[in-house]
Amino acid sequence: MTGRYSGGAFAVGAYALWGFLPLYFVLLEPTGPWEVVAWRILLSLVFYAVLIPIIGGRPRLRAVLANRRLVLWTALAGLLIYLNWQIFLIATLTGHVVEMSLGYFINPIVTVLLGVVVLHERLRPLQWAAVGLAALATVVIVVGYGAFPWLALGVAFSFGFYGLVKKHIGGSVDVISGLTLESVWLTPLALVQLMVVAMTTGLTWGSAGVGHAVLLGSAGIVTAAPLMLFAAGARRVPLTVLGIAQFITPITQLVIGVWVLDEPMPPERWIGFAVVWMALALFTLDSLFAARRRRRLRDRAATHRSQIVPTREE
Repeated sequence: MTGRYSGGAFAVGAYALWGFLPLYFVLLEPTGPWEVVAWRILLSLVFYAVLIPIIGGRPRLRAVLANRRLVLWTALAGLLIYLNWQIFLIATLTGHVVEMSLGYFINPIVTVLLGVVVLHERLRPLQWAAVGLAALATVVIVVGYGAFPWLALGVAFSFGFYGLVKKHIGGSVDVISGLTLESVWLTPLALVQLMVVAMTTGLTWGSAGVGHAVLLGSAGIVTAAPLMLFAAGARRVPLTVLGIAQFITPITQLVIGVWVLDEPMPPERWIGFAVVWMALALFTLDSLFAARRRRRLRDRAATHRSQIVPTREE
């Protein structure tokens, strides 16, 4: 029970940190999204390079590198998380935190939908209803607000595909090795990105004061910390707990966008969000009912096995 409580605390901590990330990145202005993402990749790699010898992770990293298939999958995962980070930063630094929160609200539904399309999984009736409501919410926002939520869908689908890749890799790649390799494959892209920024708008690290330099230099830790907390929590708590806890992130982002950053929230957008929340309510109820059914089946099977008394012929 203690492990479950600590796992829940780790998961809540991870989602809370992800929720407050927009405030951290807003504090990095005048650094633009392209420079921030590049530093985020490079400084994360530095953090993992220091961490791996401390935790004795070199043998596991070498084992992954020896498997070409796993190397290719980690490269694909790196590309997908890069897209997610870049869209996240563009949304945050251009006044679209509310739209980004919408993306993380619908992410669980997008993940289920990708499971149907890519993995040919079957949805239960309540899950189909949740998908339908999410589609309706998109139509409401487009018609009422007059803009297609590209950033929200970009965040949701990039992270959804990232989750599919990580699920496919499974236990073949440990958390730290996977994150390290994702950063390694993205390093050339990050370096090119920094060169382009330097030749166009100019790099900001070191030119905006000591406080700004310290904040930007912390990007690696800020990126890695919630990922490590999430990994620790995911091993200790059921998926239903993680499924409910993940809503901490978009709720926090919505509050920050509306009440801290004063982003516009007209009635049309509130209606769209309300429809999304109805979809999430159905989705969460279905997950809880399914978990309860599985638990009952396990209990019945265990009771049945305990009633079987082995006999021995004399």
